[in-house]
Parts: sequence; structure tokens; C-alpha cells
Amino acid sequence: MRISYNNLFKLLIDKNMKKTELAKYAGLTPSTLARLSKNEPVSLESICKICSCLNCQIQDVVELIND
Repeated sequence: MRISYNNLFKLLIDKNMKKTELAKYAGLTPSTLARLSKNEPVSLESICKICSCLNCQIQDVVELIND
């Protein structure tokens, strides 16, 4: 099973927001932003910060894909 953050990136496009802006508003570190871009695991705390910043649910950010 792998993780995809494509839903997050689509949401950012819809909200006309750049990844760096999200990182600034949500208080994400550059390494977390890099992990998101590479579809690597990030902490649940980071996901919660993103959801709070974008006023969305976890499923709007993360998708689990069966291999």
C-alpha cells in the first residue's frame, strides 16, 4: 500500500495556493514539504495542520492506494 497526496495538490490548485504558502500558513518544515512532494509518509500532526489550514478533512489530503 502506498500513500498519495494528489488530493492535496488538487485542492491547492483549486484554492490557488502554492505549496510554499501552505507550508508557511500551516507551519510545516521544508523537509515535510519535500516528503509530501515525494508521496512519502508524514506525521499525523502535519496532516492535521494541513487540514486545519485548508479547512478540510483527512481524506481531502491523503489517499491510500493498494498495489
